Amino acid sequence: MILQQYRVPEVDEKSLNLTIELPDGEEKVYTVQELQEKFTQHTITATLQCSGNRRADMSKNTHNAQGLQWGSGAISNASWTGVRLRDVLTDAGFTYDDSSSSVDVKHVQFLGAEAYGASIPIAKALETWGDVLLVHKMNGQPLPRDHGYPLRVLVPGHVAARSVKWLNKIILSSEESQSQWQQKDYKCFGPNETADSIEWAAAPAIQEVPVQSAITKVTKTSAQSDEDSVEGPAVEIEGYAYSGGGRRIVRVDVSTDDGKSWKQAELLHQDEAKGHRAWSWTQWRLMVPKDGVGRACVVKAVDEANNTQPESYEAYYNFRGNLTNSWHRVEV
Repeated sequence: MILQQYRVPEVDEKSLNLTIELPDGEEKVYTVQELQEKFTQHTITATLQCSGNRRADMSKNTHNAQGLQWGSGAISNASWTGVRLRDVLTDAGFTYDDSSSSVDVKHVQFLGAEAYGASIPIAKALETWGDVLLVHKMNGQPLPRDHGYPLRVLVPGHVAARSVKWLNKIILSSEESQSQWQQKDYKCFGPNETADSIEWAAAPAIQEVPVQSAITKVTKTSAQSDEDSVEGPAVEIEGYAYSGGGRRIVRVDVSTDDGKSWKQAELLHQDEAKGHRAWSWTQWRLMVPKDGVGRACVVKAVDEANNTQPESYEAYYNFRGNLTNSWHRVEV
């Protein structure tokens, strides 16, 4: 496996400007300071998940999947502050009108200072409650360099590959980004298809991510409150659950006997996340008697559209190992 080396560009607020290219070729340029001072600032809580999160599980349970063998940790959650993309596009002179040439605009392309490129559908960018932001703060502090300082786009509910870092150009276009990351990387194929047999253009680029959950901690403990309803030695199981498109997690099912029986976990902190939709992961916990835990614990989540996770990996195996979301199983 060949690993490409990516550099963190040496840019700052003074050296990086954001250029908006309108459908007629006209350009509008903003400094990062102008974005901070001219537009209303918004803060949301959002999860970013790599499309390869849990790829190692797919490789282990089916066939080898190409790419970095991520476990369940290629995902993060943070508070993000910035300005709405739709506000900036409007200020730059773009108005979507069915009677004008703007109707030909189907995609918003993003370019980063290190030459990375990606795009999202125009509908996501303009959606009133879509919360697409041009962000300059993470957890109340200036963006760390590794996370895109001084400016990145945040596309909540979509795969992290669309939230381009070190953002310096936005293009309103009739076609999606032609970068290799949009055209020949973040896509899924059938379980029978291989890198030698597929036609890259035939598969759509990944945008929203499916429902996901994972066990992150299993701890011997004792009941911590009357609500735990457990006496004596116990095991506390913890983890996260998340679904794309802003869909709220409504239930997390946990099995302590490898899927033979199930209990519902307690969902934590859901009301604390900021944003018009459920862009943030949901942490969960379950306390069970120690003698009730078998050889393996399993988790699956359900979102508000009643989407849930498949049990096995074989039926939706793809050679890139993207969007792995079968039941997460931990040997105890």
